[in-house]
Amino acid sequence: MEIHHDIENDRVWTESDGQTASVEYELTGKTLNILHTYVPAPLEGQGIASKLVKYAYDFAKQQGLKTAATCSYARIWLDRHPEYN
Repeated sequence: MEIHHDIENDRVWTESDGQTASVEYELTGKTLNILHTYVPAPLEGQGIASKLVKYAYDFAKQQGLKTAATCSYARIWLDRHPEYN
């Protein structure tokens, strides 16, 4: 799976079978906050959301940023991966 990062628009995304899955985030001060995770129904259940969220939070760690989650999926992901808190 190829993940793309549109830094100018605060978005991480991938395409599969003509469908686009994405994570939208905002940078506030020294915090990357995931606002929304979207995976179209035909792509659900393949771990795509988890990979996109991880990619965004890996970027945050590389930049020395804190992580936050407004998105309910990303909040659960952070609870399961305390090393990103």
